[in-house]
Amino acid sequence: MAIFLDENSRIIVQGMTGSEGMKHTRRMLLGGSNIVGGVNPRKAGETVDVEGKQLPVFGTVAEAMKATGANVSVIFVPPAFAKAAMVEAIDAEIPLAVAITEGIPVHDSAWAWAYNVDKGQKTRLIGPNCPGIISPGKSNAGITPSDITGAGPIGLVSKSGTLTYQMMFELRDIGMSTAIGIGGDPVIGTTHIDALAAFQADPETKAIVLIGEIGGDSEEKAAAYIKDNVTKPVVAYVAGFTAPEGKTMGHAGAIVSGSAGTAQAKKEAFEAVGVKVGKTPSETAALMREVIKSL
Repeated sequence: MAIFLDENSRIIVQGMTGSEGMKHTRRMLLGGSNIVGGVNPRKAGETVDVEGKQLPVFGTVAEAMKATGANVSVIFVPPAFAKAAMVEAIDAEIPLAVAITEGIPVHDSAWAWAYNVDKGQKTRLIGPNCPGIISPGKSNAGITPSDITGAGPIGLVSKSGTLTYQMMFELRDIGMSTAIGIGGDPVIGTTHIDALAAFQADPETKAIVLIGEIGGDSEEKAAAYIKDNVTKPVVAYVAGFTAPEGKTMGHAGAIVSGSAGTAQAKKEAFEAVGVKVGKTPSETAALMREVIKSL
């Protein structure tokens, strides 16, 4: 099954003709994703050859959807234009928009998300500042390497990009149904809870790995959600146990103030609802191996 993205996903790339967009369009294609076109108003009407596939370029997301039947957009647009790109995807009511771009002003992300809510949330937004989503063996929308692992029974949701890759690698012999990087910015579209709900409902997913990090209260909320709604086994990892207070670490949303947002507080919240927390990514993978053996 997988969640949010599968073999029926038809992907367009906003910003496909830029250097990052083109590089990752190529990688997604080589990884088996069904890329059907790109969006760039300045190059509308052109056709681009990517790995032998002729990809049409459209002026807008709505035009691209109408012509290709696209149901996913991946956004590789510079930060200054990312809000407009997200709004365009939302206006077109594309079912899934994945915003990869890092460095989008928080106000822009907040505005775009509020706009999506006002419009009735017809679009699932993943990100921004994330690696995207991959359902191994089916499709890949984003920058996650396609060859880390194959399909399997583990669902993964993570705030961190590189830790997503590491966890996929450590559990590569078991495999993943879907791995989703939700992004490390203070305001994001799809949350830990959204992914947990989808994994809980997905018959292919038998167990869930959740990767969180310092800052905010997403992990504490996820723990409360797991207690009441998730029956599948969950193991977790929280990055940032040694982070100093009051300093932003790597991600814009990764900041500790007082006891709020500390790794220890998050670990305790998870353990209180029966979620085992690894001290390192490798230990977390080992905990998941035990879970899979016991199923």
